[in-house]
Parts: sequence; C-alpha cells; structure tokens
Amino acid sequence: MSTLVEINFDGIIGPSHNYAGLSVGNIASSTNAGETAYPREAALQGITKMRHNLDLGLAQGFFMPLDRPNTGWLESLGTTVDDAEAHIRAASFSASSMWAANAATISPAPNAPDGKCHLTVANLQTMPHRSHEWPGTLAQLKLAFANGEYFSVHAPVPSPFGDEGAANHMRLCSTHDAAGVEIFVYGKSGGPFPARQHIEASKAVARIHGLNTERVIFAQQAEIAIAAGAFHNDVVAVANERVLFTHELAFEQPEALYDAIRSTMPDAEIIIVPADKVSLEDAIKSYLFNAQLVTLPDAAGMALILPTEARENEAVWNYLTELVSGNGPIRRLCPVDVRQSMANGGGPACLRLRVVASPETVDQRFMATPQKLDRIEKVVAEYWPEAIHPDQLSGPDLTAAIGKARRRLLEICGLSELAG
Repeated sequence: MSTLVEINFDGIIGPSHNYAGLSVGNIASSTNAGETAYPREAALQGITKMRHNLDLGLAQGFFMPLDRPNTGWLESLGTTVDDAEAHIRAASFSASSMWAANAATISPAPNAPDGKCHLTVANLQTMPHRSHEWPGTLAQLKLAFANGEYFSVHAPVPSPFGDEGAANHMRLCSTHDAAGVEIFVYGKSGGPFPARQHIEASKAVARIHGLNTERVIFAQQAEIAIAAGAFHNDVVAVANERVLFTHELAFEQPEALYDAIRSTMPDAEIIIVPADKVSLEDAIKSYLFNAQLVTLPDAAGMALILPTEARENEAVWNYLTELVSGNGPIRRLCPVDVRQSMANGGGPACLRLRVVASPETVDQRFMATPQKLDRIEKVVAEYWPEAIHPDQLSGPDLTAAIGKARRRLLEICGLSELAG
C-alpha cells in the first residue's frame, strides 16, 4: 500500500442551490436570504476549485449532491412539496450537503488503535434543513469507504447531542501519515445564536473512534466568535500537519489550549492572528480561516487556498502578504472564486472533507481526475438550472429539472445506485 496522503473530498454543489436563509447564526446566509442563486455557476465554481487542487498536485475526491427535494422527509412530517409551509419546503430543497466539511468527523488510521480510518457521519440536528442529510451522506460514505480493511464508517451520534462534523475538528501531526493529536472544538453559548457542536457529541465521537485520551483535546469555541458569526470553528481556525492557524478570539480559553497542544506535540507551530491586525468581523466576512491549509508536494511548504473575498479585504490581504513573505510554514496564497457558496455562508474549507488514506483504497468512482471533471462539468452545464429564486421552490417544473440533473450526474459517475 502506498503512503497515506490527505484527500480533499469536495461536495458537488447541487442543482437545488438557493438562498432561502435557513442557517441561523450564519451571517452570509441571513444577509442574502431571498436573493436569486445561480446553481450552474455555483457548481462550475466548485469544479474549478477541484481542478485547481489537482493542478497543485493534491489528491482530490468528490461527493454527489443529495436527492432534493427530500420528499421522504416531507412525508414523515405529514406533508408534500405542494402543501408544505414555505420554510419546510425550503428545508426540503436545501443543497447544504455541498459543504462536505459537515459530512463526518475523521480520525485517520495512525491515530486509531485498530489501524483503520474512522468516519462518523454528523447528525446536524441543530438546523432543520440539515438534520435530514445524514442518511444520504452515510450511504455515500459506506460506498466510498467500503473497504473494511482500511475504513470503519459509523452511524451518527444520537440526538439531542448536536454534531456538525469535521468543521469543528482539527488534527495536528508531524506529517499526514503520522499519529497526532485530535482537537474537538465545541460550543456552550453563542449569545444570540445557537452553539451547534455539543461537547457530548465530540466526546462520543472520540470514544467511538477508540482514540487515546492522552492524544485528544476538547476546546471550547469562544462565545464572542459564535455571536459574531463563526457558527463553526473552521470559520476562525484551521490546522494542517504541525501548524495551527487561528484568530486570537477563536477559543474561550486560548492559552490553556495552546499549552495542551505544546505539551502533547512540542513541535507544533501556532500562528495567532491578532485582532488589532485582522478584526473578528473582517476574518468572518472574508472567510480568511475558512481556507484549505494544505501541504504542497516536493517540500514546497504549505499553501492557503482562500476565497477571493480575502484578497478584496485590505486588512486581511495585508496581513497575509506579510505572513507569506516571512520564513514561516505558509508560503503561498491561492485565491479561488467560490462566490456562490460564499453568499450562502460556505468558503473553500466548507466545501471539502479531509480524509487521510491511500487513494487506491477508496472507491475510485469518488476520486477526481481531469477527465472525470470534464464529464461532470458537461452535465452541470447542460442540466443544472441557471437561476433559482426562493419563490420558485414550489414549482413542479423546477422539481423535475432538479431530479433529472442529479440522475444524469449519478449516471455518468457510475453511481446510479444512489438514485434512491
């Protein structure tokens, strides 16, 4: 078996992508509620980002959009697409599974006593529009990581303990194929907004994965960060190998966290962005930390794959330019255009789930190549709706078009068994 590498699995943005403003505490989602969304453009932007990663020499995978509207979920509520109240109908159409960072929490094989990569699908129970994602996500995880010699896929933590997946989980390690320390970030209070990751869920995932308690840290997300719009930890902090890149207001007790990291992993490098250089407001607006912090091949250092909004924010870009001009581990800035996702509150890091594994152990139907992305792009260009306004979600023509688009994508990817 080849060396373990980090594979980024991006969620292909689904044909029902719309701005219904369903995510309480997500400033971008609330701000753009009721605006017209452009699903075709959104999906093409996501595909371009995947191409960019491949061009950097990174391993890249993808997940399929889920079946929308979720008529089974509506039936369980005693209603239909035609009869449902507007907010319930919108929740059934939600394309939020595109944000694969919320799909599951991952503990790579080097961290697990049984030598397998463990994946626990997130229940996402705090938000109604996301609470019905996990069955469809679990079906994909069981296909993509079906090889029981290398993977163990787990059902969600039961409600009422909210689990939002890898968006609230970080791993620090010397290299991706080495054992490391896992950091589970939870919330207690978010002021006017709900804390979505419960400590009970984080502890349950750590137990289910069989992690060594001496290599696990539980850290509380700062209430001020949640209240400012950092609904997930990955909006204010990101880690890669031995580097933690974080805003100074990300955690409730930052010094205690940093001490715990250093005592467990002395060679960890913690880069703290001061609030007097980049305000919490600017960090969240630009999604500076919702970047993919990746290790480039051939000892080229690390790169930040950032939304273009970070480049357009003067304070953020000035800080980043100074950062990469030094001798630190982050050497390259790679802005990418994911504006359609950003307008709904998800940056580059939201769109991907990081899985450390040997690519050949993964079901190859979920692995990206330039040729496969060409085929996906053609389907998106032909079948994805050009525009959707929330008022259109009750139309039968749109429902039929969304279903046809997804079925065609599944067909060309050889994944028609997910059609339901």
